[in-house]
Amino acid sequence: MDDSDTTMSHSNDPFQEKRREDGVLSCEFQGEAIPMILRHADVQRAAKDWETFSSDAPFRVPIPSEENLRTMRQLPIETNPPEHTEYRAIVEPFFKRSRDPEVVARVESLIENLLDQAMSRDAIEIVSEFALPLQCHALTYLLNVSESEAATWIGWGMHVFVKDGGQPGAMDTKLEDYLQQRFNEALEQPGDDFFSALTKATYQGRPLTREEMMGFANLTFAGGRDTVIHTISSIFAHLADHPEALDFLRENPKRHANATEEFFRVISPLTHIGRVCPVETNVQGITVPAHGRASLCWASANQDETVFDAPEDVRLDRKPNPHVAFGAGTHFCLGAAHARMIVRVLLEKLCSRVESLNLIEAVPHVENEASYRREVGYDSLTIVVTPR
Repeated sequence: MDDSDTTMSHSNDPFQEKRREDGVLSCEFQGEAIPMILRHADVQRAAKDWETFSSDAPFRVPIPSEENLRTMRQLPIETNPPEHTEYRAIVEPFFKRSRDPEVVARVESLIENLLDQAMSRDAIEIVSEFALPLQCHALTYLLNVSESEAATWIGWGMHVFVKDGGQPGAMDTKLEDYLQQRFNEALEQPGDDFFSALTKATYQGRPLTREEMMGFANLTFAGGRDTVIHTISSIFAHLADHPEALDFLRENPKRHANATEEFFRVISPLTHIGRVCPVETNVQGITVPAHGRASLCWASANQDETVFDAPEDVRLDRKPNPHVAFGAGTHFCLGAAHARMIVRVLLEKLCSRVESLNLIEAVPHVENEASYRREVGYDSLTIVVTPR
């Protein structure tokens, strides 16, 4: 099979012109001018330079910032080394559970059941009826809590922080209320789950405060939700648009690992993330004032034509693939192994159980900012899933 048989075009790169010109795009978020760093090498360099580009900034690492959406610092992401290193070690054992054969087997069974349900129906809406349940149930395995908890998390819908139908910035307390309840229960009846582990954990020789526990849990529930869901829906859409891709993956299971990485590169479900400059800093020719922010644009770095040959092409056998969809440096995504495992198993089960995917209706999720417009995943995606 030659390259033409494995290559599909995908154009979703609003940063190309500025990346080629000077490597930076000035954007305004919430009245703050923020330069987005666009080139692969520059993004990686900044991600590793935590002294110049600091994460020690409660509420300000996400862009837009989240002062109005939560009441605590997210941990460990909103800290720098050496604090970050010790904080991260507290929860890392749970995120490593994605490599446990028992957890992998449960995800395999989960995806098989979801595909069986999809194939038994005339059509299925992938976002709310497949991707959201998959993300929520798989998270119960990672956190070692009862799978029945997934029903509550699914009930929150796509928006954990904002009330459904509410205005952006209008905080919904459902997540924080839920987390407080779970920590209270863990203190009364401790077990081997994520919540109990945090109530028992220590940091620098002392027990965690409730605020620190909440910071870990808040990030765990909010950080990987939209990104995993958008990735799953985008994969379904791509395979429906390109049936030859499913045939290509079916021919050799060894291709699934490379395809997993290429999907993350192309989709780049987290467009960018913020860093705070403690002192006045020159960012690609733009002056950032002391305590101002810069943005590391993962999505642009993953389309950098100096690193990726024909980056607009989806090459499911692309190798090497030094994408930064999970970030870089100290703050490399805690959930990367979990997300990779979910996508790899999804591809395996689609190849073995599904004959074809037929797209009925698609409503892309659009990031419509003043300086760029980018489609990331779907708000709704209706597909007919035909069994083999």
